[in-house]
Amino acid sequence: LQLELPELAENGNTVPYKIAIESPMTDTDYVKTLYLLSTSNPQAFVARFNLVPATGKAAVAGRMRLARTQDVVALAELSNGSFAVATRKIEVTIGGCGNE
Repeated sequence: LQLELPELAENGNTVPYKIAIESPMTDTDYVKTLYLLSTSNPQAFVARFNLVPATGKAAVAGRMRLARTQDVVALAELSNGSFAVATRKIEVTIGGCGNE
């Protein structure tokens, strides 16, 4: 599982991310769900992406808000019931979740 984040976010309001995992995305072997979590935001849950074999590629990208320097965790739930995990530390100079 690959989790791409900048090492330093000058502004926690718009932090880009990419999550990707190699998968054949067939009816019997595919990524069901990708999760994105933060370890120091007021709420840990950032995003959930439900995938189906027709998606073709298990990859997503977007932007999130981060309150402070922290670890960001990506989880991939596979069709066989197993999980893959990736963690990255990101330094945030100006928090994006209020007065934190």
